Amino acid sequence: MDKVLIMSQDEAEKIKDIIEKDVWGSILEFLNLGIRIGEGDKAIQLTVGLLLMITAAFIITSFVLQWMRQIFTRKMVQDDKLKFISIFKFIKYAVYVVVVLITLSMAGVDITILITASAALFVGLGLALQELFQDVIGGIFIIIDKSLSVGDIIEVDGKVGKVFEIKLRTVRAITRDDKVIIIPNHKFISDTIFNYTQNHKTTRENVKIGVAYGSDVALVTKILEEIAQHQKGILKNPKPFVLFEDFGDSALLFSLNYYTNDSFTDLRIKSNMRYTIDAKFREQRITIPFPQRDVHIFQQPTNT
Repeated sequence: MDKVLIMSQDEAEKIKDIIEKDVWGSILEFLNLGIRIGEGDKAIQLTVGLLLMITAAFIITSFVLQWMRQIFTRKMVQDDKLKFISIFKFIKYAVYVVVVLITLSMAGVDITILITASAALFVGLGLALQELFQDVIGGIFIIIDKSLSVGDIIEVDGKVGKVFEIKLRTVRAITRDDKVIIIPNHKFISDTIFNYTQNHKTTRENVKIGVAYGSDVALVTKILEEIAQHQKGILKNPKPFVLFEDFGDSALLFSLNYYTNDSFTDLRIKSNMRYTIDAKFREQRITIPFPQRDVHIFQQPTNT
């Protein structure tokens, strides 16, 4: 025969309180499990609760950052959006570090101990990664102020290249001889970089030529202008023009100036025009001189 246990309401509430205290006590005991790093007052208690708190802070921060990124990029075009995401990755890591420090401080951990203990490490990393940081900052400036875009033609250290990729640390361009040049972004801050197409795609180029003294300068000008007018790749407007630049040591110096919207392949245009100029000058008996020097030899008289 089953027995029925009858108790008063006060007794039931006492038992409930005891059970709840045991449960909460077990949970707190589990959260306080961990290891102690260091000794004395400067020791850091790394517990399960602290790890869970940091994990929760990471998750919340990640959602907030993602929400902010969507707000900032919702009206951007695709290219600007990709550039902003590159910057955002760098900012995200910095925010995570700050969140961890704040979480540790709220949990009662003296973060000044961590900062002091890792100061030497931070200084060493800062010196070792100084150029990397400069590259990253340079990449951020490039992306924000749009001083460089994919498709721009630039000249770096005497090399001309067309930009095909902009990253947070480097810029990649392909040269005229079909080689890839990787440019650290700090060069765009510290060095002088020529951007041929910063304002527009059209650039002015020139071919220099020297003719012998006594040549018909009007005929030379006419031939050069006609060559430019018929040369493929040269714009008709603005019109090409010829400058009589100077009286050289051995020649009359001219320059044939023209405009093109493809300065990356301009070497071929110049080469084709030089072939044509040489042929036309031969037909008109216009001489392209070479440097000449008069050498006078003086013989010292010998004493007898």
